[in-house]
This record gives sequence, C-alpha cells and structure tokens, in this order.
Amino acid sequence: MKKRLALLACIAATAAAMASAGPASASTRTHDYDVLADELVSPLHVAAGTGKSVLVSQDFAGKLTRISRDGATKDLATETPQGWEVAGSDTHGSTTYYLESVGAGQGDPAALHGYLKSIDAKGDVDTIANFADYERRHNPDGDQRYGFGRDVSDQCLAGWPAFPPAKYKGTVDSHPYALAVKDDTAYVADAGMNAVLKVNLKNGDIDTIAVLPPRPATIPAGLKIPVDMEGNTMTVPDCVVGHKYAFEPVPTDVVIGPDGMLYVTSLPGGPEGPELGARGAIFKINPWNGDTDLWADHILSPTGLAVAGNGDVYVASLFGGEILKFTCEGSRSQFLAVNMPADVDISGNTLYATADALGDPSQPPSGKVIKADLH
Repeated sequence: MKKRLALLACIAATAAAMASAGPASASTRTHDYDVLADELVSPLHVAAGTGKSVLVSQDFAGKLTRISRDGATKDLATETPQGWEVAGSDTHGSTTYYLESVGAGQGDPAALHGYLKSIDAKGDVDTIANFADYERRHNPDGDQRYGFGRDVSDQCLAGWPAFPPAKYKGTVDSHPYALAVKDDTAYVADAGMNAVLKVNLKNGDIDTIAVLPPRPATIPAGLKIPVDMEGNTMTVPDCVVGHKYAFEPVPTDVVIGPDGMLYVTSLPGGPEGPELGARGAIFKINPWNGDTDLWADHILSPTGLAVAGNGDVYVASLFGGEILKFTCEGSRSQFLAVNMPADVDISGNTLYATADALGDPSQPPSGKVIKADLH
C-alpha cells in the first residue's frame, strides 16, 4: 500500500513530544545565511508572504506560523485538530491558502481527510476543497502499475514480503502536501495520490493535471528492504536481482515557473541509500494538457523547490544537506550547504529555506527558517 512520505515517518514519533513548543525569533548571522526563526517543530514548508513576511508550516505540530520582517511570530492556523498535519501554504493578495490533512498511508480510505483552506485578512477560515473525497471517487493513479513486471515469475515472488507488495495498482490514499496559487487556481502536489491537481478557488472543483510516472530501479544483490513501519528489514530473494521494481513517485512540491510550466519535485518512493543511489527527480508539467517531462534526476531527497525569475531552479536536498541550483540550461551546483533543508522559496533576490527540519526526538525542537541572498 502507499505510505506517507518517508521523511514524515521518520519524525512521527517526535510530533507528540514537541507539538506544544513555540518558535523563537532570532537574527543570528552565519557565514552564508541569516536565521529568521528557530526552535520550530518539523518546519517542512516555507513560503514568502506579504510585506517581507514568511510563512512556515510546523507540519506535525499542526501549525501555520507567520514570521514578520522583524522576526516576530504569529500562529495563523490555530484550529487544526490534534494529530492533523498542516502542510504547504501560499499567499495571494490578502488571502493565505494552506493544506491540512490526516490519515495518509494508514490503509483505511474512510479515515482520510484532506483540505485546502483559506484565511482572509480578518482571520476568518474557509474550507475550499476536499481532497480525500476526490481521491475516494477518482483515485487518479488507480490504473498505474507498480512493483515487478511480468519478467518476474509468481514462483519467485512467493518469497517476497507482503509489504511492500510485489505487484499492485495505485490504491486509495491522499496526502495533500504542497501548494502554489495563481489567479483563481491552486496547484496541489498530493503525495498520496502521486498526482498534481488543480483547484478552482471560486467553487472548489478539483481536476487531475497529471499522475507522475513510476520510478523504476534495478534490484541489486543483497538489497535490504523495509517490511514494516517499525524498521524491520529483509534481504531480497536472489531471483529478483537484476529485475526492475517500479516504485511509486512521491510528489513533494509544486511551483509555477516564469514559463508558466509547473515544476514538481518527487521522492523516488523507495530506498535512497548507497544500494539504489540518489533517485529523486524534478518533473516539468504543462498545466494545460498534463504533458509531463523528467527535467532533472539523481537528486537525493528533493523535498522542496523554487524557481527564480531567470528560470534557475533551487532545490532542497533534505538528506543531502544542501540546497542545489539548476540553471535553466540544466547545469547543477551547490548553492548552500545547510543541515536538513526541507523547503525553499524565493522573493525578489532573497531565498528562504527551512533547516534542521528533522530533529532528534530526545532534544528540544531546533528547526529553523533562514534566508540567503541569491547574488
């Protein structure tokens, strides 16, 4: 079955212990960036707001927090139920939009809840769209095949564990995770549907723009695979070595480029260790017809991206410990070395990012929002 983002599973145990903690403002200067706020709980999303403010989602604390230009903080989404997640956000005019969900990856379609909500200048909250209902009705990747192909016999697969499945089609799951707003449309990367959606902000109608393609990998000898969410593993059977397994893509961010195209980061849906390598990717999607192209590959855990006005793309490599820069021609370089960056956004000549997004559950929260000059 589908799973929550691997990065979220890693810190699920930290949520309860740290959910009540609040952010502390700061103006610490390092060699490469300024720290705008710290002591944040799982800051997995950041978005430039109005008046040089910044929005940060403290995902597992269920908080959407605004950081003012002077470093002051204010929680905007204050009615999120306990145990729910606040994910990506964006601002259009005086309205802030954000994603809220619970139940992703639990295997129970009826338990899914996921919404696009808005907060106006007065602080009033409205629900615009229901992603869980849409997934239960449509399941956009329901015809997409994952796992091994026909070249692997049923006899061989008898030695494969029940989880992850040896062969299957897309199941019912929704995890609205990232958001970009333009005019009367919100574009949403749903990490459970494995799809990019568009929402009509006037009436809440949802349509699928594109389902991301599977991410196949050749199985090497000695590969250990997780067999549950408790960290237990097993070595793959010898008979699958050399065959391809089509992993589910996991879209983690969506932004609108200056060319009008959608740029979408995706985790590879499986191990990213030395055995299979860095397999994260960026897809470029035509929002009008859904055409999807692989734009960049071999990225370690790309969990957020931003596109500058000149077309350069900046990507947070969570477990790579860096923010990467891809020029519009495709050349790649390190823009900034930073511990566990989860997301980036750009306003003018300033790049905003989260750092230390995954904390030690035995320690106080240490997540940060930072900023750096693009030049």
